[in-house]
Amino acid sequence: MEHVPPPAEELAHLDRELAELDARRAQLLTRRAWLLAALRPTVPTAAPGWNPSGWGAPPGTPAQPWGQVPKRPSAPRGAQNVLLTLGGLLLTVAAIAFTLVSWGSMGIGGRSAVLAVVTLGALAAPAVLLRRGLAATAEALAALALVLTLLDVYAVHAVAAPDTDGLGFTALASAVLAALWTAYGLALGKLRLPLPAAVVLAQWPLLFWAWAVGAPAPVVGWALLATAVLDGAIALWGKGAGVRVTACVGGAVMGFSALMVGLALSLTAPGPLGAVAPGVLLLTASAAAVAGAWRAPKGFARTGGAVAGLAAVAAVGGVPAAALPAGWRVLAYLLCGLALTAVVRSRLPGHAARGVLAASGAVVAGALVWALPPLAAVLLGPVTVLSDVWAGTPDGFRSALGSTLPWSELAAAPVVLALVAGLLGAAYRWWPSVVRLAAPLAGPTTADAGPPAAPAAGAPGTDAPGAAGGAAPWPGWTGWSGRPGAGAGGRGRPSAATLHGVVGAGAVALGWGALLLAGALLDVPHALALAGETALVGVLLALAVRGGGAERGVTAMPVTALVASVAGAVSAGLLSLASEGASYAVFGALAALFAGAALRAGAGVPRAVFAVAAVVWGTVITGLAGRSLGLAPHEAAPLMLLVPALTVLLGARLRRNPVALPVELTGALGALVAVGLAVSDAPFLALVLALCGVLAAGTAVRPERRPVAGYLAATLFVLATWVRLAASEVSFPEAYTLPVTVPALLVGAARRRRDPEASSWTAYGPGLAATLLPSLAVAWTDPDWLRPLLLGTAALVITLLGARHRLQALLLLGGTVLALVGLHELAPYVVQVAGALPRWLPPALAGLLLLVVGATYEQRLRDARRLKDALGRMR
Repeated sequence: MEHVPPPAEELAHLDRELAELDARRAQLLTRRAWLLAALRPTVPTAAPGWNPSGWGAPPGTPAQPWGQVPKRPSAPRGAQNVLLTLGGLLLTVAAIAFTLVSWGSMGIGGRSAVLAVVTLGALAAPAVLLRRGLAATAEALAALALVLTLLDVYAVHAVAAPDTDGLGFTALASAVLAALWTAYGLALGKLRLPLPAAVVLAQWPLLFWAWAVGAPAPVVGWALLATAVLDGAIALWGKGAGVRVTACVGGAVMGFSALMVGLALSLTAPGPLGAVAPGVLLLTASAAAVAGAWRAPKGFARTGGAVAGLAAVAAVGGVPAAALPAGWRVLAYLLCGLALTAVVRSRLPGHAARGVLAASGAVVAGALVWALPPLAAVLLGPVTVLSDVWAGTPDGFRSALGSTLPWSELAAAPVVLALVAGLLGAAYRWWPSVVRLAAPLAGPTTADAGPPAAPAAGAPGTDAPGAAGGAAPWPGWTGWSGRPGAGAGGRGRPSAATLHGVVGAGAVALGWGALLLAGALLDVPHALALAGETALVGVLLALAVRGGGAERGVTAMPVTALVASVAGAVSAGLLSLASEGASYAVFGALAALFAGAALRAGAGVPRAVFAVAAVVWGTVITGLAGRSLGLAPHEAAPLMLLVPALTVLLGARLRRNPVALPVELTGALGALVAVGLAVSDAPFLALVLALCGVLAAGTAVRPERRPVAGYLAATLFVLATWVRLAASEVSFPEAYTLPVTVPALLVGAARRRRDPEASSWTAYGPGLAATLLPSLAVAWTDPDWLRPLLLGTAALVITLLGARHRLQALLLLGGTVLALVGLHELAPYVVQVAGALPRWLPPALAGLLLLVVGATYEQRLRDARRLKDALGRMR
């Protein structure tokens, strides 16, 4: 539904925007007139209505010549301020030294006379200086006078009342000084220091008085709260920004301290009656915060509303919480926090009401955070089963988790999750009613509108439509229509549809967590826990499939259901590893559920996730089968290739379906796991690599997979051959590789004859690599000279043929092998020469090389580019 503002409110908004546009236009016209006047020698006429005073020039000011910048009034010199500050500091130090050091050498009359005369002089001097326009000097002397009044108080206590209690005297003195400096600041209104200083001094009388009389903690809290209320009044009605800022800071500190005192007393109360007194303190603080939020600007109003809400929750919830066991107290505070949502029906100003709602959200979030540790233990606890797979069925759900949490103290955790989930579910179900209730807080309200009301709709001089015509929304207004993309009453806010999805997602996640926690706290049997978690996965998959169709788009609720289903499946799968039968049952059910979800889901990311998860669970089942058969890890590796083979067949069936590629990649990861299992046994590794090559070759039959799968198959076959040769301790691999190389080169030559544009890497690369690379690997460990000589000669011939016929594969493969063989033969001599050279020579040669390369960098770069171009032109 559309929330259309009243015509008067909308008209006020339009008038504000038009006024801003008119002000900007007048400013630009004024500047244009000034520029025309400045160009008067060349421009004969100026625009009418020119008023240089709009740009800082008084009327009648002659135009400045073109290019000349008018002189600005000079700002107060920084050196003067520095000198005044240093002078004030020196005088303050001198006064302190006089009071503390030289005080005892004078009699009581002399002491009083000196301090009185100096203080009165410091207080009277700023008035004279202000009349002469010396404001900076007056501020410096006012600061000195403030310090002198503090010294006067110290002197009076030390001489006239030495036996008086220090805290009580400080309370009285701070009150007197606060009143004195308030009157002084109001009398000399141009001074900026006295009134903020009076606010600072007003923070201490009540607090020091409470400490002086040895008042209990509740009285101290009331003293702090009264001071905070005084600060709030000063912040609202005080004179000057400095006074208001100081009062805001003081009120924040004192109010926070009062709230902490009340909260501590409420949490440690021995019973409900003992929690009443701190509750009254907290409720009073809440009422004071609401009163301040009613008149404060929007930022402070929201903060005040939030503070009021939190204080009210602590006050009201603390009374029943004191009568409940420790594990159930959070429920009392949660109920009070949820009750704050009734503010949407109150007459509280919009920004203050949003602050109260933020407090409600903070309380709910705190309760949910309190319930997270046991939920994390339920989800992550089954990881401990991996250390002893199939050790036997545990007695109950809790024993399978291996957690040491005090479950008896967490009994309220599932209740908290279920309560919040139920409320979110109800809000999701009756969302239009929720939108209608929250609509007044979604956009601008009359209290927050700012300027006074505009003329009535349809009045002359306005473009706003009348009420009968339906008020057209202003730019940026979208309202809470509930449509995707609609705003929530203002720019930068989420739409109602987005919030609707988030509410549903929260209900799904919290409901799922509540059921898991309930099973752990009730310590249900292991079989029942497995069945329950698997059933929950099925329900979550149904929600994800129902809400994640391509025609409806991806929203928060189906995505949350998808994530929760995957997390629940992992947890249930780990939990099932305690026994063999449970493992097959759970992973088989998971594979079937996710495969069914993949078939029922629409096209898109969720369907691919379902299919990938089904492949993963199937791979786990093949691993479990190997363990049941008593196979060693390397013996079970070929069995692990069953699922990758099925994914190859499925990919051939799906063809260009978007799900095909994720499924095949997941199967490839399963094949990689099989290779990892077979690494410990070379013959099995060769077999697994060959089987993987067969799967890659089968995939390469499809044209869309051929560019990658073809090279991968050739690589896997070559690797399988090398591993097999190494496992058989073959010292002459050429006897096995040359019979492969010769036919491969003949096939490549035939391919090049039919297709001269075919790449030399495709035609000759596999055949040459089949012999050159294994021979090179053996040559590096061969102490004899014959193999390096023959291999180097063959590489030299191949390199020359590549250069002659401009074949890139022959040139690069032959040249690389020739260079490595030569390096292998020269390495001993290089080591001997390096050992005979001085230690400083290699670094010197390296530096010289860098200098030469740097000096000829451009030429070397051009040579490298020419070489790259030459190689690129080869086939």
